[in-house]
Amino acid sequence: MPSTVKTTALVASRSGGRVTGAYLQPLLEVALARGVTLPALAQAADLPLAALSPLPETLAASDYVRLLDVAAELSNDPHFGLHVGESVKLGTYTVYGLILLSCHDFGQVFQQTLRYEGLAHDLGRSDLLIEKDLAQYQWHSHYPGASRHLAESVFAGIRVFGNWLAGAPLPAVPIAFCHSRPADCSEHLRIFGDAPIFDAPLNSASFDAALLAWPVPNADVGMYPVLQQHAEALLKEKSRAQADGGIVAQLRASIINNLSKDQAKLALIAQELGLSPRTLQRKLSEIGTNFQQVLDQTRHELAKDYLRQRQLNLADIAFLLGYQEQSAFNHAFKGWFGLSPGSYREQSGKGN
Repeated sequence: MPSTVKTTALVASRSGGRVTGAYLQPLLEVALARGVTLPALAQAADLPLAALSPLPETLAASDYVRLLDVAAELSNDPHFGLHVGESVKLGTYTVYGLILLSCHDFGQVFQQTLRYEGLAHDLGRSDLLIEKDLAQYQWHSHYPGASRHLAESVFAGIRVFGNWLAGAPLPAVPIAFCHSRPADCSEHLRIFGDAPIFDAPLNSASFDAALLAWPVPNADVGMYPVLQQHAEALLKEKSRAQADGGIVAQLRASIINNLSKDQAKLALIAQELGLSPRTLQRKLSEIGTNFQQVLDQTRHELAKDYLRQRQLNLADIAFLLGYQEQSAFNHAFKGWFGLSPGSYREQSGKGN
């Protein structure tokens, strides 16, 4: 019996699916490059202009799918999805992309993709199947009724990012799409190096499993522990926010996303949540808390979690919590718990 390995990403909620602003940006850039203005794009997609400008922190995944079709039509670009995927940048995949750049080989890249792709978007989920010497990457769309632009943008983006990771063009591999064959496949040939199979049962790419051992030449593996802990915190808060759509869950998720960027400030967070600072404080007051209390509690919990991770040094933890100096973190931590972070870590270790 053949040995088969299957790993599945966490499935996002279809009803509350989002894409990050960074993931949306290539779509807007390609549309603008083809003469489509943001007001025209928003109007055609039945969205307020404020949904696209300034660039939002997140956008409903269903709105993103609609924008792909609307932009393709307005720009008269039959290969709009391919061109969006081809335009991805390092920042497109946010923390998830940085994690991929810290992986030592492509096997780890795929493992991290399965776990963290939801930090960039809730458009679908990835699987990786390995049977003997053959590996197959599968992408299962959460929007099976979407046009071909969605799947093609995802696979073109993977191709571009994969070339960056490898430091050279990856070999062409068989790619299959669920949608029907378009009239013109010239752009598919240019981007993928070969014509895909169409009307397939799955969106997939098949390749020699030996590729999983390929190194990532410029990987900054030393950053992986820091990035992985940050991603886990984001993933935890995303799950909590999906389970509880309340204002505190949303606020915590936004704080965690902004701590390491030193942007966990009331005005900035309120803007990200689409509220005025006064309205945000009022909503929090109604449930017996305030912004500073939620910020402090979030830092408390994260600090304890991070200190349990022995691969993180105190400077790393200070950075993740939004402190510019380790001494500021030490001072704050001692005020919370009555002892230094180092002493807390030592006592926690003795208790294990």
